[in-house]
Amino acid sequence: MKKILTFVCALALCLTSCFCFVGCKKKAQKGTIRLNEVTHSVFYAPLYLAINLGYMEENGINIELTNGGGSDASMTALLSGSADVALMGPETVVYVEAGGSTNHPVVFGQLTKKDGSFLISKTKITNFSIGDLKNKKAIIGRNGGMPAMTFEWIANQAGLTNGVNVTFDKDTAFNMMVSVFESTNADFCTMFEPTASEFVAANKGYYATSVGELSGEIPYTCFMAYPNYISKNKEQMSGFLSAIKKAYVYMTTHTAEEVAKYLKPSFDGSSEASLAKAVEKYLQIDAWSNSPAMSKDSYNRLLSVLKNAGTITKDVEFSKVVDNSLANEI
Repeated sequence: MKKILTFVCALALCLTSCFCFVGCKKKAQKGTIRLNEVTHSVFYAPLYLAINLGYMEENGINIELTNGGGSDASMTALLSGSADVALMGPETVVYVEAGGSTNHPVVFGQLTKKDGSFLISKTKITNFSIGDLKNKKAIIGRNGGMPAMTFEWIANQAGLTNGVNVTFDKDTAFNMMVSVFESTNADFCTMFEPTASEFVAANKGYYATSVGELSGEIPYTCFMAYPNYISKNKEQMSGFLSAIKKAYVYMTTHTAEEVAKYLKPSFDGSSEASLAKAVEKYLQIDAWSNSPAMSKDSYNRLLSVLKNAGTITKDVEFSKVVDNSLANEI
């Protein structure tokens, strides 16, 4: 939150002096949406399918995709004007609104509605319950990140408190979690797909549970843009969401193997078999949104997670963060 608010303040202070610089930037071509994604993951499969199956092109849209490598960088790309649309967690906009900003991006479409990580155990556990974490150690992601905040919220709801009757490692970098899990005495580790299925297939661990199923619906990753950009490009934004929706329908009406074939161009380092397994796991837990409109109930659950983590201290009004007008039309 502090990082994002720092970026907001810095941008506001230098706005006047930046006009000339921004004007000299490379302009997006007509029909092109400069989309910055927080990271590159199978968890965002409907987006890549919408591109690879030609659904974006059908709506006259060319996607110029860049990787932010973190929510602070993706939000900065949006705030600075180097991206038109960003795909990241809605908590980023909640933080900006909570910080007092009156001119910020809004969520106009939701992509995933559950935490996409799976809890992997070093030992096989039949009928896992959250109580099985008692007096154990789990690597759950970096402090302040949504995976760690969501998992700790789940544990706290069940009466488990870090440092009291459970130990949470929240200091390990995301790309180091698996190797640290293998080389230390940690009992559990949260992993996204296809990492989780590959780890289990290598007989290094076992699926314990889906974090998304434990938490219930939470708006995990969403598309956001400035209100004036959305209003000036309403037809294009509507076509964008329609393409995402069409890709979701494709996923639910075709086999995981067929889906993996069209995901492969976006994941050169993964096999089609690995991608198919990941798709199957995410479909099983109903991770993807069948509608791009965000519900107030899931948004309120997000606020509960953030307040539990201490990143916000009061509720932030739904209408200040989310604009469902185009999503409802879709």
